[in-house]
Amino acid sequence: MRPSVLLRLSLAGTRTDLMRVVLTAVSMLLATLAVLAALNVLAISTPLAVADETGARLSTQYSNALLREPGLRGGTALALVLLTIPILALAGQCFRVGAPARERRLAGFRLAGASPRQAVLVAVAETGIAALLGTLAGLGVFLAGHELLHRPDRRGQLPLPTDVLPAGPGVVATVVGLPLLAALVTALLMRRVVVGPLGVVRRSGRTGAPAPWPGILIAVGAAPFVTLMPLSRWLAEQDVPNWLAPLALFLGALFAAAGVILGTGWLSYTAGRLLLRIGRGPATLLAARRLVADPWTGSRTLAALLACMLFAGGAAGVRAWITTGRDVQEEASRADAAAQGYPYDPSGSDFYSRTLDLVDLAVGVGVVIAAGGLLVALAESIVARRRAYAMLVATGVPRRTLAASIVWQVAAPAVPAVGLALVVGALLPRGIATEVGVVRMEGCVDGVCARSEESVRAIPVLWDHLLVFGAGGVATVLFMTAVGLLFLRASTAVEELRVG
Repeated sequence: MRPSVLLRLSLAGTRTDLMRVVLTAVSMLLATLAVLAALNVLAISTPLAVADETGARLSTQYSNALLREPGLRGGTALALVLLTIPILALAGQCFRVGAPARERRLAGFRLAGASPRQAVLVAVAETGIAALLGTLAGLGVFLAGHELLHRPDRRGQLPLPTDVLPAGPGVVATVVGLPLLAALVTALLMRRVVVGPLGVVRRSGRTGAPAPWPGILIAVGAAPFVTLMPLSRWLAEQDVPNWLAPLALFLGALFAAAGVILGTGWLSYTAGRLLLRIGRGPATLLAARRLVADPWTGSRTLAALLACMLFAGGAAGVRAWITTGRDVQEEASRADAAAQGYPYDPSGSDFYSRTLDLVDLAVGVGVVIAAGGLLVALAESIVARRRAYAMLVATGVPRRTLAASIVWQVAAPAVPAVGLALVVGALLPRGIATEVGVVRMEGCVDGVCARSEESVRAIPVLWDHLLVFGAGGVATVLFMTAVGLLFLRASTAVEELRVG
């Protein structure tokens, strides 16, 4: 198959196919912006000259301490990279938009004489090209924003690192690597698919009750966090690149997110069995049968939101860590100031507060992205089953009963899954440390200290933050479900009974 023919076939289709390409491109645009922003932070150079009285070498051209201090840039870049997890989950959901129509189109290619390999290649090329368009657009938006946001303040300081650009190899790897990753994932998803002239058939679908084996993925994901301290010491002794530890944490978070998302299948099946026992009324029984018959729907529908909730739980854990460390440090500094007889100046508290607010803002952005993915998945699920819904309505089932069953079907696994994601996310930082401490010297004369005192405090679990995030996640699910139900009336028209 010639490249020109492959390009034309991959971009051909109906408005639904065009919407799938556009949504995939937009999600890749967001992922590209997040990765390029992280590379931009890492591209900031540290000056050789000392910038303050503490002996720190600061990049004083920035007004934000997250960019001025070299020790904080790695964490900032890691947070930006972790933000791509819900974005990539959104891209996976966008790939499923219009799946039945795409399968009929692929079957048409087979009927016209294409081989099974060529039909699958068309689907892979469609995803890869859409992702490439998104990454190229993301690069253009990043460069344009770089110029538009380069606005020094009255002191000549910049709020963003617009005076430097990411390294060229990193930019090329991002723009080319993300589409290749999307195409590879598509090829892996379709390896069990047989495209024939009469339709698309899965060789071996998931049957039976899901097992709770995704818990192993969660344990594997937690391993880098538990072993971070000895791993960092070993890497320092071996003189290896210092980016291996952040990479291990990112992969650990990715494995944990995959475990939570795949574990939703077991939660959906368990919720369906429970509803069959205690449920009353047709709505709950319809939802229960649907959950038992296809428990993996929850994993597909809630993927982006659960990845975001994992990020939110981790943000709550980091907030508890930073807040506790600040309190211990301020307590020790206040005691030292009282012992030495000089007033205590709690400088830096505002900086920590602003930093934590930025983390919460990133969580909010992730929730908005996840809400878009949830709406896409819900609309696609309703449209894909429109014939079954139309048959139920034709036999006398009220639309409000179908709407209630869809709400039960989404909410029943969503509530425990959101709780699981938050708990796993909050426990990951606790794998690194469960307490913080500071050593305070007392009675120092001419550099000789009589004794030392160590203040240690346990890092608490911020249940209030977790409850707020959990309530926000469940509210997002319910609101997007209500919006998705707008597609129900059009999908239950009598004409839909003729849909193949």
